[in-house]
Amino acid sequence: MAAGTIYTYPENWRAFKAQIAAQYSGARVKIASTPPAFTFGQTNRTPAFINNFPLGKVPAYQGDDGFCLFESNAIAHYLSNDALRGATPQAAAQVLQWVSFADSEIIPPASTWVFPTLGIMQFNKQATEQAKEDVKKILTVLNQHLNTRTFLVGERISLADITVACSMLWLYKQHYLSWCPSFRQPYVNVTRWFVTCVNQPQFKAVLGDVKLCEKMAQFDAKKFAEMQPKKEAPAKKEKGGKEAAKPQEKKEKKKESKPDPEEEMDDCDAVLAAEPKAKDPFAHLPKSTFVFDEFKRKYSNEDTLTVAIPHFWEHFDREGYSIWYSQYKYPEELTLTFKSCNLITGMFQRLDKLRKNAFASVILFGTNNDSSISGIWVFRGQELAFTLSEDWQIDYESYDWRKLDPDSDECKTMVKEYFAWEGEFKHVGKSFNQGKIFK
Repeated sequence: MAAGTIYTYPENWRAFKAQIAAQYSGARVKIASTPPAFTFGQTNRTPAFINNFPLGKVPAYQGDDGFCLFESNAIAHYLSNDALRGATPQAAAQVLQWVSFADSEIIPPASTWVFPTLGIMQFNKQATEQAKEDVKKILTVLNQHLNTRTFLVGERISLADITVACSMLWLYKQHYLSWCPSFRQPYVNVTRWFVTCVNQPQFKAVLGDVKLCEKMAQFDAKKFAEMQPKKEAPAKKEKGGKEAAKPQEKKEKKKESKPDPEEEMDDCDAVLAAEPKAKDPFAHLPKSTFVFDEFKRKYSNEDTLTVAIPHFWEHFDREGYSIWYSQYKYPEELTLTFKSCNLITGMFQRLDKLRKNAFASVILFGTNNDSSISGIWVFRGQELAFTLSEDWQIDYESYDWRKLDPDSDECKTMVKEYFAWEGEFKHVGKSFNQGKIFK
C-alpha cells in the first residue's frame, strides 16, 4: 500500500483529487502545505525540491520509499486502487476519458470564469461571457450522460467522479451554476451527481462540508490588486540631466514589465485565454419585416390554431426566413421514449445561442422501441443555420433536412400539425407521443 507525502498549498483542488483517492484506497498520505513543512514559493524553489520535481510545481508526491511523482492526475492514479482506476480495460479507458475531459474541457473555461472572483486573475468581460458559454456546453454533455447514471463510470465512485467533481468544485462554491434559475435548471442531473459525490465520507474527509454558494461571487478589484506581486520601487535618478537618465529609465521599465515568476500562483499558468466571440452569422442579412419575437410570444401565450398560426402566415417574410423539415436518420436506434426525448432536449440545449434566430417544433412519434423523431424548423435567412457556426453542428448531421416551399400545401399542413401537435401526420405513420419547442 502506498505511503508518502503530498506537497501543496492550502485549498489546492488539484491536490484534493489525490487526497480523496487515498481515502478510498487506504493509502497513507501526509499533507505538507504550511510552514515549516512546506512554504509555497520558497520550499518548491530549493535545489533539493527541484532535484526531485524539476518544474517546481505542486502538488508533488514523494513516497516513503523515495518514489517521486509530479502532475496531479498521475499522483491521484498512483494513490488509487483498481476499483477507482477501472476494473476492466473498458472501464479504465472510460475513467481516463473523463479525467482528460476535466483537464481539456472543464478547467480552462471554469478557471477563466472563477479566477477573477478569487483575485487570481484580472476580469475580462468578453472572456468571462465566452467562458460561461463554454461551461454550458460541458454541463450539457455531463447532464445528458448522467441522465440514466448515478456515477460517470459504472455503479460506484471512480477516479472519473473524483477528478471531474474536483475540477468543478470552485464553480459550485463561487457560482453554484445558479446565478439565475434558467442557467441551473437544464443541469439538474449534474448538480444531483455533484452533491452525491461531495457528501460521500471520503470526499468530506478532505473537503469538509461543501456549501453551494447562495450568491454569485464577483470580481473584486481591490482583492486582485492585493494579490499582485509587489514591484520594487524604481531607482532614483542620478544627476547628469535628462539624457543621462533615459537609458537607466528604460532599463528599469523593462525590468518592471516582467513579473517575478516566484511570486506567481501555480494555477494561473493553467488558465487558457478565451477566444473572442465569433461574429453574428446573421449580421449580413437585411432587416426583416417579420418580428420573430412577436410570433413567439403569440405562440407561448395565445391559442395556437386560432391566433399563433394565423399570425405566423400573415407576417411571415419569405425572403428573410426559411422553413425546413427534419427527420432523425436512425430510428432503429431509438429505444425507450424518455431516452429519445433526451436526444431532442440535448440538441436544444446545445443550440442555445441560435434561439434568437430560430424556432422549432420537434415531435417524438410512436412508443418504446418503435419510434421516430421529426420536426419543423424556421430559420433566419435561406440557409440551413447549423452550417453557419461550428458551435451548432454537434447534432444536425444525425437528421435529414429538406427545405420547404412556404406557398405549398405540404408546408402549410406541416406547419399547422407540428405547431399545434395535432393532426393526421400522414407522412409519419406513427401516433403522436410528445413534442418539444425550441424558441
